[in-house]
Amino acid sequence: MPPEPPATDPFTLCPARVHEAGGRGRRAFALFQAARHPGPLIWITAAHVPDLPMLPGLPQGVGERLHLLRPIGETDLLWCIEETLRAAPVGLVIAEPEKPLSLTAGRRLQLAAEAGRTTGLLLIREGAGSNATETRWLCAPRASNTPDSTLHHWALNKNKKGTYGNWILNWHGTSTAFHLVSEAGERHQPQATAR
Repeated sequence: MPPEPPATDPFTLCPARVHEAGGRGRRAFALFQAARHPGPLIWITAAHVPDLPMLPGLPQGVGERLHLLRPIGETDLLWCIEETLRAAPVGLVIAEPEKPLSLTAGRRLQLAAEAGRTTGLLLIREGAGSNATETRWLCAPRASNTPDSTLHHWALNKNKKGTYGNWILNWHGTSTAFHLVSEAGERHQPQATAR
């Protein structure tokens, strides 16, 4: 495999690998990633799940590239994930499995992502992570004092090839632009001038 390109920011997902996002803000994280990945986007969720992405509420350019798959049953859902990960022209596969993945199922998905050179993002329920995934993110919305601000708290708590991280960012959901927000007292201050 060729060397991976250096990350331009902390939220760049390693390509041709499967990642996980959990927490109440996992769908916002998925939409953020969808806006950043070029090419066709596949979102896989079980047929009986009532919550679906609404086209008018998606970031710019995502709705035209989004394909929604609604398999019946967990076995068909896993099959859909594996087959779409193997499809080379797909930019990002987002899936919402309802049950925890076994190590074997997780490894199969990793091999499919490598074969298709496709990035996968599983939106998992609490405690449903797989040991085979590359990274795991915990995502939550965060209250803000500013009325027009949309804050997110994203923590990288599993990373096979790097360090962990914890970020608060302001992302409005309309484009790929975001602003990292410093905690009070942690902002960079210029050094005092010598006297």
